[in-house]
Amino acid sequence: MKVLKFGGTSVGSIENLRRVKEIVSRISDNVVVIVSAFGGVTDQILNMAKTASTTKTFNTDEMTAIATRHTTAIDALVPEHLKAETKQKVQHRLNDLENMIRGVSMIGELSARTLDRIGGMGEMLSSTIIAAFMEARWVNSMELIRTDSNFLKAVVDFEISNSNIKNEFENFSGIAIAPGFVSSNSEGIPTTLGRGGSDYTAAIYAAALDAEALEIWTDVTGFMTADPRVIRKAYTIDYLTYAEAMELSHFGAKVIYPPTILPVYRKHIPVWIKNTTQPHEAGTLIGHEKRYAKDQRPIKGISSISNISMLTLQGAGMVGVTGISMRMFTALAHEKVNVILISQASSENSISIAITSSENELAKKAIENEFAHEIEIGYINGVLLEEDLSIVAIVGENMKESAGIAGKLFSTLGKNGVNIRAIAQGASELNISWVVKTDDLRKTLNVVHESFFLSSYKELNLFLIGIGTVGSNFITQLKQQQKKLLDNNRLKLKLVGLANSKKMIFERDGIDLEQYKSLLDQSPLKSDFAGFVEQMEELNLFNSVFIDCTANEQLAEHYHNILEARVSIVAANKVAASSEYANYKHLKELALNNGIKFFFETNVGAGLPILSTIKDLINSGDQILKIEAVLSGTLNFIFNTLNENIPLSKAVQMAKEAGYSEPDPRIDLSGKDVVRKLLILAREAGYPIEEKDVAIEKFIPESLFKGSIDSFWEGITALDQKFEQQRQTLALDNKRWRFVATFDKGESCVSLREVDQSSPFFDLEGSNNIVLLTTERYNEFPMQIKGYGAGAGVTAAGVFADVIRIANI
Repeated sequence: MKVLKFGGTSVGSIENLRRVKEIVSRISDNVVVIVSAFGGVTDQILNMAKTASTTKTFNTDEMTAIATRHTTAIDALVPEHLKAETKQKVQHRLNDLENMIRGVSMIGELSARTLDRIGGMGEMLSSTIIAAFMEARWVNSMELIRTDSNFLKAVVDFEISNSNIKNEFENFSGIAIAPGFVSSNSEGIPTTLGRGGSDYTAAIYAAALDAEALEIWTDVTGFMTADPRVIRKAYTIDYLTYAEAMELSHFGAKVIYPPTILPVYRKHIPVWIKNTTQPHEAGTLIGHEKRYAKDQRPIKGISSISNISMLTLQGAGMVGVTGISMRMFTALAHEKVNVILISQASSENSISIAITSSENELAKKAIENEFAHEIEIGYINGVLLEEDLSIVAIVGENMKESAGIAGKLFSTLGKNGVNIRAIAQGASELNISWVVKTDDLRKTLNVVHESFFLSSYKELNLFLIGIGTVGSNFITQLKQQQKKLLDNNRLKLKLVGLANSKKMIFERDGIDLEQYKSLLDQSPLKSDFAGFVEQMEELNLFNSVFIDCTANEQLAEHYHNILEARVSIVAANKVAASSEYANYKHLKELALNNGIKFFFETNVGAGLPILSTIKDLINSGDQILKIEAVLSGTLNFIFNTLNENIPLSKAVQMAKEAGYSEPDPRIDLSGKDVVRKLLILAREAGYPIEEKDVAIEKFIPESLFKGSIDSFWEGITALDQKFEQQRQTLALDNKRWRFVATFDKGESCVSLREVDQSSPFFDLEGSNNIVLLTTERYNEFPMQIKGYGAGAGVTAAGVFADVIRIANI
């Protein structure tokens, strides 16, 4: 025999009721079907009754709506030869219901006893109709399940109830329909089984009949790894032990009510959770055995409860004093306050409890009254109330077999900026629970779901400012690589925030990269650096990365706040890393302390792996002694382009048109950009130098750097003849110009140098860069890093590589 239970949504429409019949008809064994009231009917009935008691009025329209819904179901479903009889039975129950609520309205009082009698009417009505629809035997649970007289949450007398159910189904065959939720006391007065009562009813029947299985049919496909409304990557858990199911249910997984499992748990009866609208889905099996596969993840699922408050009792006078906990929980029990989580310091100087927010004032007052004397004399500081909190729990019996779960959990949460208010873990290691701010709940769930490999892929949320040549190239590369990275690397990159100089846009689920320009143009949000950072913090997404593809000094000033918000930074912008050394060091330390990353590989050499190589050398124990480099792709392009037909002014113009130089080429010609790059190289090598420490030997007159850009173009042509003469002299000596940055023994400079064929700088073509690193290990023959050092494409590729490095850490 099997016992099936169908909830309110499963029997909530004509279409679903037809599905129920189809599901039941496929079962060859004898079957008992427990049904809830039609979806929403119980709430309607109880609201009518409560309104009647407070207003002393009877809502005829509501009553008519309830009656119509049930008679409509009869007309649509019940066979013709049973319609009249069924309507008569249903009308009799509707009349009883109306009389009871009218009575409540007359006396203006609604007792728990009356609520129980009224509250079960929905199940009595639905089960009568469904039994006729399936032409099945109707069984009255109210007569079979015996309870005490604790109205609204009656306690079952299993000895009598089991005996009644066994006698009722002796020699039974076929299909039986029974109402859930309802029961009665020894005097036959109606009672109800409280929250989750219909599930409980089904479990009572299954245990009494030693059923082969209990199937609970609902509107979900089973227990999920997390709430799918929050985590879209959540999926159905195929198997749970009874203990795991009870823990997940206790902490917010509203699939079943924990007491439901107890009767079947004692009998080792398997429980299936299935979806009425998707009956072919496997669902979740709850059983007694612990099943451990080789690839089994340490946790089965994540659950959460919102609308939580936390009360903390603290004081030095608590240490070593017996009975503090007993007094606290006795006071709470007296006020019928349900404690969901307990956390106590090992020093015994504080106890924290989590309760539902609706009970916080009641609980606070109860504790303060109990410890009034200790608070008055200062032994206890008082009762601290914290609101707007949520409880999160990870559950899995396999956790006890896996070391380091808690360490990994809290480390990951810390790196993502989630502050934990309290922690609780039992000795059984079945679950770990903790309290966070409700604002951090979504991030917490996503971080934990991903870090424990419950997700099939890792996700990074990207925020990009700057869609000029580098930024737009980055978006193009992202668009090209998204699917490949997801398929081959299980890495999902989402662009969730984007801004140019005029507009900004945010989309939690990811901006359409095909339409980003038009979406940005249509956005009502005006671009604002502070506003962008603020919105990024408010979204509070896990695994967030901020990408700066500008050269803006004001934007770099926001890096501190971004890192404080536990958001990693990838910067093509050189301003921050080349700012005052104290600021550079502060940003690096802030990223390190917060467990996030501050990467700026493209600050030197575009996409060349220069900074990462320096870092690897130092981390492996080497020391950088000397740096020599050609770091300006723009200047190298200019000096490689000069010939008898292309003078200096023309070469500078060509560099600008090719996108190598800044819009104002004087920035490149001044050598300032090279100074910044040398600063960054030396600092990454471990030397605390400032910009003023770098000597600059300019190769064009200072006067050209003053005035307008137009005056510059006029003035530079005057240098063409002089430079051509010098170039010819160099060519005769088989030499070339290179603008070289040098750091050696604490001395640093940038200057135009003449190099011959023996120099590694001689054959540097186009806009290429080269860096020579002399170290303790690479002393006689310095390490060379050489390649494209300018251009939007390679710079964007370097930015992309930094993003991937963050994903791989």
